Amino acid sequence: MTTLVVDMHSHVLPALDDGADSLVISLAMIATCQQLGYRKLIMTPHIMGDFYRNTPALIREKLTLVQAAVKEKEWEIELDCAAEYYLDEWFIDKLKGEEPLLSFGDKYVLVETSYINEALNFKEVIFALQAAGYNPVLAHPERYTYLYDRFDELVKIAELGVLFQININSLTGYYSDMARKVAEKLIDLKLVHMLGSDAHHNRHLQTLSKAAATPYFKKALALPLYNSQL
Repeated sequence: MTTLVVDMHSHVLPALDDGADSLVISLAMIATCQQLGYRKLIMTPHIMGDFYRNTPALIREKLTLVQAAVKEKEWEIELDCAAEYYLDEWFIDKLKGEEPLLSFGDKYVLVETSYINEALNFKEVIFALQAAGYNPVLAHPERYTYLYDRFDELVKIAELGVLFQININSLTGYYSDMARKVAEKLIDLKLVHMLGSDAHHNRHLQTLSKAAATPYFKKALALPLYNSQL
């Protein structure tokens, strides 16, 4: 894992979503990330209208808390934050209201949809994001079951200028065999722009070493990934 020094998708910030539920767990996860060779973490808690009504201010507050704890331990790892936005009506309202979004890198905004149902007005939301100056990054495109028999739709999404981030653990079949196959196909077609842990707990992080031993992880690393630029 030492060749991938930046993780841009995780749920390490404490008590914000279904990831780390305490500062103790956050620090344990960060320690594991260091052991894996990560030197920077861009932590991305969920923002969802129905479940996780996090705000940029609250997320930054938790980032400051974790940064202080890491500094006290004298750990050499850079910590930053963004968010994983769920494409729901609440998100559309944010766009219409021109509310600043939590982005990372070159104004990248990490977005996701339901795993089983296609997002309403997906293309319109993507265009609105781009018109507002953001670069949309679709989290784990290999996990959307509604696209499993419509791979051409994924290609069309990429043609809209949407970047793709796959979960490293998908390469082991961790989520499903179909998720693994879609991830591999995206790598074959060079449609993967970022790799993320999507870690919600230490079990996710501990599986990364297994994923790193797969041929497709090595093939993904040969792509012009954006991770190193973040």
